[in-house]
Amino acid sequence: QVQLVESGGGLVQAGGSLRLSCAASGRTFSTYVMGWFRQAPGKEREFVAAINYWGGASTYYADSVKGRFTISRDNAKNTVYLQMNSLRPEDTAVYYCATSRSPIATVASKYENWGQGTQVTVSS
Repeated sequence: QVQLVESGGGLVQAGGSLRLSCAASGRTFSTYVMGWFRQAPGKEREFVAAINYWGGASTYYADSVKGRFTISRDNAKNTVYLQMNSLRPEDTAVYYCATSRSPIATVASKYENWGQGTQVTVSS
C-alpha cells in the first residue's frame, strides 16, 4: 500500500500559478504511473495529467489544462509535481494524486491509491 500526501494548494488570483506536490511512501514509487485528478463541488472527479514511470516525455494531459499545467516526478524523492500556470476560476477544485499499475490511464478506476486531496481556489 502506498501512502500519498498532497500539498501546495491555496488561494490564487486568475492568471497566477501554483505548484502542487504529492509525496509517496514506500520504495516502489518508481514503478507506478502517477496521475493528478480534480473534483469541483457538484461535479465528478476528472483527469488532469499523468506521467509514466520514468517521467520525461511520457506525459498526458486533459485538453482543458494542456499548455498551462506540467506534470513531473522525482523518483529519488518519491514525489510527483503539478505546476499550474495561467490559472482560471474553472480550475478551482480539490486536487488528488493517485498511483496506477496500468499504462497511462485517464480514468479514475485505473488508479489504486489516492491521497486526501489539496484545495485549489482561483479567484476572478
